[in-house]
Amino acid sequence: MTYSAAEEPAGRTLAHDVYFSLNDASPEARQALVDACRKYLSGHEGTRFFAAGSRAQEMQRDVNDTGFDVSLHVYFESEAAHAVYQDDPRHLEFIEKMKSNWKSVRVLDSWVQIAP
Repeated sequence: MTYSAAEEPAGRTLAHDVYFSLNDASPEARQALVDACRKYLSGHEGTRFFAAGSRAQEMQRDVNDTGFDVSLHVYFESEAAHAVYQDDPRHLEFIEKMKSNWKSVRVLDSWVQIAP
């Protein structure tokens, strides 16, 4: 169900988590993507939380998914804020500038409630 900003149920936050696998997964290429995430994808209106970073390669338990190189986490106050972000020129510029090194991109969106 799609909600307008005024109708958005209280207590819900849209967690937009993106996992990038890179063609060139060198430390320099991973850092370049993290830096681009910070430059183009942080500070958007309606953002409650932003983080980007490289996979913790030292984490090698059986349950660890190691099929990515860089992760992006942007939490939005509403579905409407996420929709605006998707079409924002900075987001589109990020995709255009960085997509040539993407082997795969997985987007996992979920509704979460942030604990106090």
